[in-house]
Amino acid sequence: MATITAIKQQKRNPQRVNLYLDGEYAFPLAKIVAAWLKVGQELDAQKIASLQNNDAAEKAFQRALLFISYRPRSRAEVQRRLSEQQTPAELAASIIVRLEEGGLLDDAGFARRWVADRAELHPRAARLMRLELRQKGIAENLIAEALEGLDESQLALQAARRKAHQLARLDWQAFRTKLSAHLGRRGFDYHSAAEACQAVWQELQATH
Repeated sequence: MATITAIKQQKRNPQRVNLYLDGEYAFPLAKIVAAWLKVGQELDAQKIASLQNNDAAEKAFQRALLFISYRPRSRAEVQRRLSEQQTPAELAASIIVRLEEGGLLDDAGFARRWVADRAELHPRAARLMRLELRQKGIAENLIAEALEGLDESQLALQAARRKAHQLARLDWQAFRTKLSAHLGRRGFDYHSAAEACQAVWQELQATH
């Protein structure tokens, strides 16, 4: 048995503490893991191992939280990240569940936000967004729900308008060729691209 003789908050990380046993530094712990410990408490080897395992789990969870803090992530992205960090499979699964139960991981919401952001900021064809979401590991039924109701012609028009100002000085043939190529790279088919090119060209001519 070992006796806790001190629990000191770390200066650099206030969310962690240093645990001292029998007058000597033993190991660090997340504050949440050490919450029920107190000076004078005795710990056997099994309890010590449990504390260290819980701390490792908490550190893995905090890394996952940091990963999703930069931008929304899909379930598969978080799973890949945990795997890259060599997180044991059972622990990774529990972290995923914890994130989902906390509302921090939601593939349906992720897909809806992805489509909305793409449509508004970087318009592209639905089939290209479908491919992107598949690469994010989103299930097909959730992709279908997120893409439901999209107007392909309107998306093509938005994408064309964003590019048109760079091509405004070209003649019709050069304008159509370059803009069609741009829309093609955004995943739009010939018909949608042709309609968007014609519409945006007419808008440009009306302002000159």
